Amino acid sequence: MLRFIALFLLAAILPLNASEEIVADLSQKRVGISATFDGSHILIFGAVSRDAPAPANGPLQVIISVAGPSEPVTVRLKEKKVGIWVNSNSVLIDEAPSFYSVATTAPLMETLTDDEDRFHKVSIPRAINAMGAQILSTDHAQGFIDALIRIRTNNGLYQVHEGAVELMSDTLFRTSIDLPSNLTAGEYTARILITRDQRVVDVFETKLDIQKVGMERWLYNLAHDNAVYYGLMSLFIAIAAGWLASAVFSYFKP
Repeated sequence: MLRFIALFLLAAILPLNASEEIVADLSQKRVGISATFDGSHILIFGAVSRDAPAPANGPLQVIISVAGPSEPVTVRLKEKKVGIWVNSNSVLIDEAPSFYSVATTAPLMETLTDDEDRFHKVSIPRAINAMGAQILSTDHAQGFIDALIRIRTNNGLYQVHEGAVELMSDTLFRTSIDLPSNLTAGEYTARILITRDQRVVDVFETKLDIQKVGMERWLYNLAHDNAVYYGLMSLFIAIAAGWLASAVFSYFKP
């Protein structure tokens, strides 16, 4: 709360070059993923500072998004053949965020135009870069993209919260973003846009570091930096577990 008040005071005294500018912060900028991690949430809050009275061209709207690392994704279609489910067609999507959550003060369609959405990549379909897939597979690409969005939405990785951003006195805003337990480690980007008359007035970005901690981080680093040692260790553990199970079974066998 003190940081929220401080942002409001800063917004009142900060000299600006633009008529409206975002001043914002996160409740935390680092999240640790451990074996007991069952999800978390971050509070994103801020203020709109002005060097003149608020413009009259439409109400102020706020859009807040948090995006995880983007990477190529292969989406496969499964079909049942001879009683067995097998992979059929597949489409390679150029880049898709591993996590994406967007919250707004109003319905997204009323917050910005389609052109602004296309330029700033705010909505989930626009945040996914599937240009290559659409060129190579014009007839089927959109179905695979929709399937990816549906699967990740069901897993809590893609979220849309229209009306979830609280705007007070046309100046202060805040919202809470839920982080599920199945997050991918990496650098996340929190982005805030303010719009008037469905046009973007200002954009603010900050980073959120989500990393594995403890034993999980050690194993993750070992697997990526020393794959040979990680493989040998996994093989040794598997052999030791098998031998131990066999010894216990032999001991209790009549």
